[in-house]
Amino acid sequence: MKITSLVFAALIAAAGATAFTAQAAEPKAQTVAAIYQNKATLSGKTINAQGNVVKVNNNIMGRNFVHVQDGTGKADAGNNNLVVTSKQTANVGDKVVITGVVVVNRDFGSGYSYPLLIEDASIAVKK
Repeated sequence: MKITSLVFAALIAAAGATAFTAQAAEPKAQTVAAIYQNKATLSGKTINAQGNVVKVNNNIMGRNFVHVQDGTGKADAGNNNLVVTSKQTANVGDKVVITGVVVVNRDFGSGYSYPLLIEDASIAVKK
């Protein structure tokens, strides 16, 4: 006997279990230039971006600083490089997907000030 999915869902619901779970969709990856352009409205929000790792400084102030570029923005305008802080790290040359919180005008003191920083990020190396 074939049970339709609707009947199956009703049986599960009657038993007190959840038949289906909704998952939030991952935010769409944004370009580095777009993140800079919209930094004021993105401040405090979680973003996704992807690009190539161009520089890594590990174990600075209890975190790793990973620099990511995707070919958008302009170096002379200072909007082509995302600085990402994370407990995770990557290697120069890795293609990565990052997810983290946009922070504007972050000043760590001692001359370490960032107009835009992606903090507490997860870093996934793309294969």
